[in-house]
Amino acid sequence: MKFSALILSAAVAALAAAPAFAADLTVVFPDAAAEGRIMVAVFDSAEAYQAGRPAKAAQLDAAAGETRITFDDLPDGDYAVRAFHDLNADGRMNTNPFGMPTEPFAFSNNAVGNMGPASWDRARFPAAGSVEQTITLK
Repeated sequence: MKFSALILSAAVAALAAAPAFAADLTVVFPDAAAEGRIMVAVFDSAEAYQAGRPAKAAQLDAAAGETRITFDDLPDGDYAVRAFHDLNADGRMNTNPFGMPTEPFAFSNNAVGNMGPASWDRARFPAAGSVEQTITLK
């Protein structure tokens, strides 16, 4: 086999083994106040979601008007988003003495939880191609 044919064969094998990629996942927070930061975490499995291990994470400068983020080249699959609006920009979600959040938060699909975060099943959505999640922080 010639060297060029060997390289071509290796390239084709590498492409065949490469995972399929989604074009992008865009997360939009249309009603966010223009203060502080919005913390966004994207999870790629139920296990990661429950353990709090995001596949991707980002901060938006809401005070500067940033209310949209795009995560490029995610492998096709199911995802869920958790977000909170860090109004005072202290880097954490503030809570009252009973542990209830005092800053706005939300989940993909605008899912709601019952005495805790929304479940993976409620927040999960498929991502293949271009996907947009519009989330209302409450």
